[in-house]
Amino acid sequence: MNSGPASRRILGIDPGLRLTGFGIISVAGNRLTYVTCGCIKSGAGELPDRLRVILTDLAEVIARHRPTEVVVEKVFVNVNPQSTLLLGQARGAAISAAVLAELPVIEYTALQVKQAVVGHGKAAKEQVADMVRRLLDLPGAPSADAADALACAIAHAHGASGYPGLDRPGYRVRRGRLV
Repeated sequence: MNSGPASRRILGIDPGLRLTGFGIISVAGNRLTYVTCGCIKSGAGELPDRLRVILTDLAEVIARHRPTEVVVEKVFVNVNPQSTLLLGQARGAAISAAVLAELPVIEYTALQVKQAVVGHGKAAKEQVADMVRRLLDLPGAPSADAADALACAIAHAHGASGYPGLDRPGYRVRRGRLV
C-alpha cells in the first residue's frame, strides 16, 4: 500500500540580531502545510548573550518541531559594514543551531526567495507576507520576520521540486530574474 509522497519539514530562518524570524512548513508532494512560526527576541544585552539566545531558542524550536532541512536567508551587503557584520554573526548562530542538530543547511538570497514566492525579486515585504498567507492558507499575515522565514521555507520547497533556477548550480540573475 502506497502512503503517498514522503513528507519533508522545512525550517526557514530570517536572521536578525534583534529579531530572528522562524517558520516551519511541511511539504508532501505539491502540498504545503503550515506548522508554526514566530520570532526570537534577543534583547538589547551584550552581543555574546544575544547570540546565545538565538542559538538556544532555535535549538529548542528544532528539538520541538523536528525539521528535516533548514533554510537561511543569505546576508546582503548593507551600506553600513558594521550592520552587515552583526547580521552575519546572527546568521552564524542560526546556522550553528542547525549544524548542531545535524540538519542540512541551504541558503538563498532575498532575491531568490522573493522570485520563488511572489514571482519577482523586487517584491515589497507586504507582498511577500500576503503571498505567504495565501500559499499557506493562513487566516492572517504573520509578522514581517516570521513571514520572511516562512517565505524562505516555501522558496526551498519550490526549488527542490524544480522551480527554475533555484536548484541548479551556477544560476545568474539578470534584470531581477533568475536565468
